[in-house]
Parts: sequence; C-alpha cells; structure tokens
Amino acid sequence: MYNQHSTSTNQTQRHQDDFRDTALGLVSTLSFPAIVGTADMMLKSAGVHLVGYEKIGSGHCTAIVRGGIADVRLAVESGVQTAEQFGQLVSSLVIPRPFPNLDVVLPITNRLSQIMQEGQYSRLSNQAIGLVETRGFPAMVGACDAMLKAADVQLASYEKIGAGLCTAIIRGSVANVAVAVEAGMFEAERIGELNAVMVIPRPLDELEQTLPIASCWIEEHQPLRLPINIREQVAEREVLQLPDLATIPVKVTEEVEVWNDE
Repeated sequence: MYNQHSTSTNQTQRHQDDFRDTALGLVSTLSFPAIVGTADMMLKSAGVHLVGYEKIGSGHCTAIVRGGIADVRLAVESGVQTAEQFGQLVSSLVIPRPFPNLDVVLPITNRLSQIMQEGQYSRLSNQAIGLVETRGFPAMVGACDAMLKAADVQLASYEKIGAGLCTAIIRGSVANVAVAVEAGMFEAERIGELNAVMVIPRPLDELEQTLPIASCWIEEHQPLRLPINIREQVAEREVLQLPDLATIPVKVTEEVEVWNDE
C-alpha cells in the first residue's frame, strides 16, 4: 500500500510539473479557412504546438495551442491580428499555468507527445494547402471540379462546420494551388455563395496533421490475389515424377583397353 501511494504521488507531481510554466491559447473565428490560416500564423510566429481545432457549429471554429507562457501570448496576439485581417475574429483567450484537470477535457497530452516524437520538420517545404469555403454543398462541389481542372492539384478532403458552410481542401505546389483556388472562387460565386478562401504556402507538419484526409488517401495493404489457373499450374509443377534410376544406362567415362594375345 505504501509503494502504491508513493507511485501515485510521484505520477501526480510529474503531471503537475508538465503544466508548470506553460499556457493554453485559444483563438476563435467564423470560418474554417480563417482558423487554419490563423493557426498557421500562430505556429510560425512563436514556439508553440497546435493541439487541434474545436468546431461547435454555426461556423465557429477554435484553434488551441500550447507552449511557454510568453510564446503562447505572442502566438495568440499574432493569431488575433490575422483573424482580424480576415474579418473573422470571434474571441481569444490565454490561460497561464492551466490546472491539470483541463488535460482530461482537452486532447492535449497525447497530441503533444506525438509532436515531440515527430518534431517540427516540414516535409511540405515546397508544397501548399488551399481552402475554399462556400455556403452550400453544390457550390463546393463545383469549386472542387474547377480547381482540379485548372491546375495540377489533389483534392484531399472537405470539412463541414455547420450553418451550411463546407470547405474544400486541396494540396499541391504553391503556384498550382494559387491558380486552382482562383478558379474555384469564380466557380463558387457563379453557382452559389463564396464565404472564405485561404492559401497556405509551406505549411508545417503540425498544421498538416490536424487537417482531415479522405479515406482514399490512406494506404492499406491489400492481399495478393492470384488467378486459380496459375495456382493449379504451380501446384502441378511442384509435383515431379522422378524416373527409375535402374533403367538409366550408365555412361562409360573411362576408356577400356583391349589386350589381344598373339
């Protein structure tokens, strides 16, 4: 009982130390492209980690970051300025030294441990992400079709945040994504209502991993399926009929000398 109590106390103390001198930062916007652009600016302006997004409907999206108190304050300030430039800012919040109970509610620890293992290296240094948000599904589908036909980009997925708002997410080179987003804007306005657009060049891995990915992008190992006739032929070839060695004539390899008696 003493050992169990001591172990539990040490784990609690270590858990509290993880939250010491850290802070949580939250910035809320009214569109998904705006919150992705805001999160990108927060990651690039200070040494913080992106925990994820919280979507509560009616277009309200919140980006949650965590790091040192000074870094989080700077990141939230940059995020607020970015969201105000988009005209989509709703609210912001900085919580220094959050109580450990918040770890139970917010998905923080698991996400941060994964980030620490993978690091902040960006595999998409020459790539970009494009987001086109419309009000209405037909306008988004039309924008997707126009973007795919206008440039060499790939449609990764789409996101729904309520209030009829849905966002198409594409990936590709910076130039191709810029051309595709412009084509998608015109098509969305022609069909329905365009709400917001965003082009993020050279995103960090943390931002990339928080975006949705379509199931067709997830590689799954498929079993090797061979035709039945090939299997039968292989089986026949494996069974060999060995000949009777007694019936095989022996080859004389040495010359036989014949002596004739005179």
